[in-house]
Amino acid sequence: MNVIFKKQIALPQDHGAWVFIISPLLVGIMAGGTFRTASLFLIAAAMSAFLMRQPITVIVKAMSGRRSTADLRPAQVWALVYGFLAAAALTGLILSGYSDIVYLATPGAPVFAWHLWLVSKRQERKQVNVEVIATGALALAAPAAYWVGIGDYNPNGWWLWLFCWLQSAASIVYAYLRLSQREAPQEQAEVKSRGDWRRLGSRAMAYTSINLILSAGLGMFSLVPEFIFIPFLAQWLETVWGITHPAVGWKPTRIGVRQLLVSSVWTILFIVFWRQP
Repeated sequence: MNVIFKKQIALPQDHGAWVFIISPLLVGIMAGGTFRTASLFLIAAAMSAFLMRQPITVIVKAMSGRRSTADLRPAQVWALVYGFLAAAALTGLILSGYSDIVYLATPGAPVFAWHLWLVSKRQERKQVNVEVIATGALALAAPAAYWVGIGDYNPNGWWLWLFCWLQSAASIVYAYLRLSQREAPQEQAEVKSRGDWRRLGSRAMAYTSINLILSAGLGMFSLVPEFIFIPFLAQWLETVWGITHPAVGWKPTRIGVRQLLVSSVWTILFIVFWRQP
């Protein structure tokens, strides 16, 4: 029985990924304003689908010779458990009258299939573009939770999806920047100029700057809450700090914890400043 309950098979090992599903759920639930029984079904479905990724990935690795075949059985058990929970939760959503919400899970299927194909080819590491696209699928939890909360469809849900995706995408790109800074040899880090570090961080800076400008512009034209740019300002300031203070020699855990804190701050600020336009 202990063989079945292997933490590295049952739970995702990239701990920072949790925020990419929890943040959209919180944003959508708080924006919806009402917590219903269907909200519980949605949370259970979203979390089960999220957790299913780990055991299915282990199955692919075991079948392609990347992991021991001893991991195959526990991975299959956990995949079935999460699959059953997801199916039960989706059934609850449908019976509660929210069958349309189920369609939001559709984009995640091809993205997950892409990920598994990369795993089978031993090419899943450092696939930043795949991760950015994947968070777009996870961000659909925000409008889903919002529509369940208000009990009806409202186009403002798509703004929640867009903003959650933009934040997640920028967070991923910034995390890769910090990891690349960490990997720079000490002797190289000492001779790098500020211009070198700025060039290394140009993509992260572009993402957070576009997010800030877009959110401020949309607020200016009253398409979204006026002050919704403030969460993105916090993320932009973190990126500026990260570029000017390279993470040379930092442990991955330290980088991950800081990323989690920044994403948590963004989520809290977004919930506080979201008002219906």
